[in-house]
Amino acid sequence: MRTFCLAMVGVVLMAGVSGPVSGGAINQIQSGGRQNLGLPGSGTEGKETNDPLSEAHRLEQQEAARSTERQKRLVADTDKLLALATDLKQQVDKTNKNTLSVDVVKKAGEIEKLAHSVKERMKG
Repeated sequence: MRTFCLAMVGVVLMAGVSGPVSGGAINQIQSGGRQNLGLPGSGTEGKETNDPLSEAHRLEQQEAARSTERQKRLVADTDKLLALATDLKQQVDKTNKNTLSVDVVKKAGEIEKLAHSVKERMKG
């Protein structure tokens, strides 16, 4: 049980550290994608162009949007992971050393699944 608690603390610490590091990446992506947005008055409305530069720019904007959405999802999931781990800790603190609640086991399984999901999304 002690090993499990230590593992959960490690997951929570890892989730807390990953948030601020990846926040800087969002700012870089957002600042880099603000050049020609095809706004009214920019001379691109109603024109069908096959310009490779505009296509590359469009792809870059799509990638930035996907990256921003991915980051938002990671932040939300790590926040949920922290809340679940905190709740689990409180439940474990309420039990004695000879008792293991079914709710505690379910909560630990939920944390494990969410942590695995976050880890996989961080990889790719």
